[in-house]
Amino acid sequence: MKKIEAIIKPFKLEEVREALSDVGVSGLTVTEVKGFGRQKGHTELYRGAEYVVDFLPKVKVEVIVADDVLDQAIESIIKAARTGKIGDGKIFIFPVEQVVRIRTGETGEAAI
Repeated sequence: MKKIEAIIKPFKLEEVREALSDVGVSGLTVTEVKGFGRQKGHTELYRGAEYVVDFLPKVKVEVIVADDVLDQAIESIIKAARTGKIGDGKIFIFPVEQVVRIRTGETGEAAI
């Protein structure tokens, strides 16, 4: 099992959710986050004053998938989240040793 963390643009969330659903991912966790990468924020104008926005709003999507679905899930996130512009985001993959469903006590892939 693997954990996928994808940092994406907020307006791409629904497309990513649908794409993951299409490959059989049944659950996910979404967190509103702020950050920056190579783009290093941007400058905005407010009431005539210019100021720098260092941390840009993003969304972090977290899913746990079986190893045999991993490549499909990654590809679906890439296709759904890509705009071709700077700031599209990143995907991180982590190994998952164990999963336990609290309600039933199921473990492993049965608990995903």
